[in-house]
Amino acid sequence: MKKTLVLAAGFFAAAAAVAAPDGAALYKDKTCWSCHGKDAKTPLVPTYPKLAGQNAEYALAQMKDIKTGARSNGQSAAMKGVMHLVNDDEMKAIAEWLAKQK
Repeated sequence: MKKTLVLAAGFFAAAAAVAAPDGAALYKDKTCWSCHGKDAKTPLVPTYPKLAGQNAEYALAQMKDIKTGARSNGQSAAMKGVMHLVNDDEMKAIAEWLAKQK
């Protein structure tokens, strides 16, 4: 019985580690860097926001609002076209990664 519990616990721990999206990889793979800069600090256009160090909750809320259309002001139209590339878990991982950047 104990052996089974240990194996099950190990399986779920490994599954959780595999399932967690990598925010840095997603930032690159989902083309965020092409407008916001590879370091999230040097955007392509000076009026695009610098995302490095942004509060994770705020960044996530902005991404969700742009994706749903709740936010349609400013330059959100440029992002609206790419938001279909990310799901909620991926947006959260990107937001958390951005918050850790200096």
